[in-house]
Order: sequence, then structure tokens, then C-alpha cells
Amino acid sequence: MRVIFFLVIGLLGCLPVQAEEWFPAPVVSDGRALNYFPQNKASRPWRICALLPQGVGRYWWAMSWGVAQEAQRQGVRVGIYDAGGYQNAALQREQFEQCSKRGADAYIVGGISADGLCPQIQAVASKGAAVIDLANRLDCQGVSAHSRVNYAEMTKVAFTYLLQHSRGRPVRVGWFPGPEGAAWLKDAEAGLNEALKGTSVTLIHGGYGAADISGQAPLIRSLLEREPNLDYVLGNAEAAAFASRLRHNSAPRYHFEVISFYANERLLAPIAEGQVLAAPTDSPVVQARIAVDLAVRVLEKQAVARMVSPQILVLDRDNVRQLNMSRVVPPNGQWMIRKNLPD
Repeated sequence: MRVIFFLVIGLLGCLPVQAEEWFPAPVVSDGRALNYFPQNKASRPWRICALLPQGVGRYWWAMSWGVAQEAQRQGVRVGIYDAGGYQNAALQREQFEQCSKRGADAYIVGGISADGLCPQIQAVASKGAAVIDLANRLDCQGVSAHSRVNYAEMTKVAFTYLLQHSRGRPVRVGWFPGPEGAAWLKDAEAGLNEALKGTSVTLIHGGYGAADISGQAPLIRSLLEREPNLDYVLGNAEAAAFASRLRHNSAPRYHFEVISFYANERLLAPIAEGQVLAAPTDSPVVQARIAVDLAVRVLEKQAVARMVSPQILVLDRDNVRQLNMSRVVPPNGQWMIRKNLPD
């Protein structure tokens, strides 16, 4: 996986985000680095059902906005559903079934688990529907293509940044991965375990929980009560945002630095201010746009890559002006988009 390092300065959160042209987008397509160009317009108003695991985290706000924007640009109709959290696998199956009964032509799926929707995916694929795996990893027969970044690589990149910052000294790192059982989290932990080998890092697991403030704050507080002398907190974006704020508000009690293994809107200002050292981004808006384009191409019998991954960008505080914000976050004030699949 090719990695581009962006050094970020200024207040990221203050930069305007416009719904501008998002291509060419640097990606890795079936192992080849290239620029991705979507088609201009779909040949007909296909009906696409987008199923996302939750609508609380800003990461998924960006995904929903990317899906909606690309659907509008290509002239297709889209329904966007979120299951309300990784504990709601049954609801995601129900939402999938609703889209199936409404005759969706294609499905874009950010799966709660890697295989929980496999029977339904196989059923609609056997009838000619396109199924695109978005972000979280699906391990199902019938998936047409994947628009996602390997979270093992994302986590390795974040951990490499930590090692460079610590300059090889022995350090204690609190680890806050996110919701237990999610496929992307399993990938992240596999990447971290591989990267840990041969280092002087002592990893202390902070526990699993929903990747939102209510799920992460108690875990962080609990670990810091037991381990007040952590050198680093490494975790999901919501954990990183809370930890950085807690450290800032509790100085000089805590001295840890904060790194996330992915970025979202909540982290942009803390990164610019130096409260969060760094976070790689998988460009969620671009991922979502590519997923729509892949769905349309499959429906129109075009050749598509099996796996398309936006190139990983590592954000830190040195040069925000080089970052195209519309590839990473939705516009200010744009929250989660939810809409039923049109008839």
C-alpha cells in the first residue's frame, strides 16, 4: 500500500469544504497505483441501497455524504440507511431485506460484520444485483467489488509514526480499537500485532466499545486510573479526540501523546493544534464516491477492478493547505444523511 504523508498546519476545522470535482483520485487499484476517474453519468437512474453500520461517528457522516453526492452527480437514485451501531446486526439484515423487497438494483454495504449478510448478498447477486463492499470488509460470495482501505495497513502507518516520534525508546501505549468483532477492527489489530514485533513498546489494551464518545470515554478514564503514566494513546478517532481533550484539560496530570489509526472530522482541529500528533485517513468521502461508481459500472456490464483503495494520507500539523478537505469530511453543518430508497 502506497502512503502519502501530509503535514498539516492551521485550523483544519475552519477550512471550507465544497462539493467540488473529486477526481482524479489517487488510488491503489488491484495493486496498481493510479488515478481514478469515474464515469460522467449513469446510463439510467439505477436504484442503489447503501447500508451503513451507524450514523453517530463523523466517519460515517462523510460516507453518507459521499454516497449522496456521487449518486446525484451520476443521476442515480439512492437510499441511505444506518443500523444505529455495531450491536444492531439484526437491524442491518432487516434494512437489507427492505431494500431487496423494494427491488434495489445495487447495494453498497458497510457491513457490521464480515459475514453476517452473506446469505442475503448471495441471494440478490444471483438475481443480477451489484454488491459493493464499502470500508468495513465483507467476506461473502456475490460481492462484485470492494471500495475500502486495509485497516491493517492504516494501523501499521499510525504505529510507524508513533515509533518515529518515540525514537525507539521503551514506551507504554494505551490501545483503544473500537467495537469488538467488526471486520475492520480485526484487521487493525492484526496489523498492530505484526508491527509490534521487535519493538520496545508495551501495549496496554483499553477495552472494546462503540466508536463514539459514550463508548470510548469510560474506557479511557478507566485505563488512566490504572495507568496514569502512559506515554501514548493509540486508538480510533473518537477515542483519540476524547483523550486529547482530557489531556489538555487535565494538564499537568497526564503527559501522553495521542495518535489515531484513522481520521475523522472531530480530529482535524486537534491535529492542527498539535493536541493529536497524527492520524492516517482513508479518504472516506472518496471511498463512498468510488463505491457508487463501481456499482453503476457493474450494473452497466463494464469491467471493474476487484479492489479500489484511496491512497493512505497521514495527517499531522505541518501543512493543512495541501489537503483537499472535500475528500475527507462533509461540509460544515452536514450531518448523517438518511433517506429511503425511492420507488
